[in-house]
Amino acid sequence: MNAVINVPICPILSQPTKHCALADEGLYGMEVEILERPAAGWCNVKTYYGYTGYVTEHCLLSEEPAVRVWAALSKKVVLYKNTCDVLAEPRVQAWPILSLTRGALVHPIGKEAEGWQKVRFCDGREGYTRSSFLGEYYKNPPAVDEDTFRRRLQSTALLYWGTHYRWGGRSPLGIDCSGLTFMTYLLNGVVIWRDARIKEGFPIHEIDRSRMKRGDLLFFRGHVALYVENGLYIHATGTPGSDGVTVNSLRPASPAFRPDLAESLSAVGSIF
Repeated sequence: MNAVINVPICPILSQPTKHCALADEGLYGMEVEILERPAAGWCNVKTYYGYTGYVTEHCLLSEEPAVRVWAALSKKVVLYKNTCDVLAEPRVQAWPILSLTRGALVHPIGKEAEGWQKVRFCDGREGYTRSSFLGEYYKNPPAVDEDTFRRRLQSTALLYWGTHYRWGGRSPLGIDCSGLTFMTYLLNGVVIWRDARIKEGFPIHEIDRSRMKRGDLLFFRGHVALYVENGLYIHATGTPGSDGVTVNSLRPASPAFRPDLAESLSAVGSIF
């Protein structure tokens, strides 16, 4: 049975209790599969990228007709702002129906007018948001050349600059290392494994370090980053003094050098 995340951010937990580690987060409009209901008010779910965990039922839209309708609708993704208010009317003074984060999905209704786009939520409600906040929702990579795609990956990762570190997070309200790399690729139409390792069956494969280019992934012990250029990489780190998404360097001469990470680099991964 499928369901849709019907709250801005849905904690996906490692156990059916709120007193446990956050395993992942579901963002608005994302579909999941309900595997079982292990306890009152809880669902064990599986994401479309293979992660499993537990969510509270109030986070889900599970009525079958509504889920089917949502699955068939075209989508836009919140992309160009960290957060996005959807308002009751196309004016800034209108009542905010819901505030979404980057990565949330909505269905566009009609064409934008005077900078506003009418949108539909998965539960059937409608509202308005700035059309400039929304981007294309890619289920497959856009038809661009390799260099352009690599630059898109870099630009997308940099949208999260300064976001604080949250274990299991993948939104601009808090994100972890694999959440950052996962969202960077997802927003460009590529589903990679949502963890700090290379997993068979997903498109990232190991390459020689000498071949790494912009947009490739750097794997350390229990950590992952996205390579930028000139030895620099962007990552989400809980290290005191950084506490979030920042840029560091593999080069000892750089003031941004992290010796602990440079010494533990174990693999470089690419889709190319």
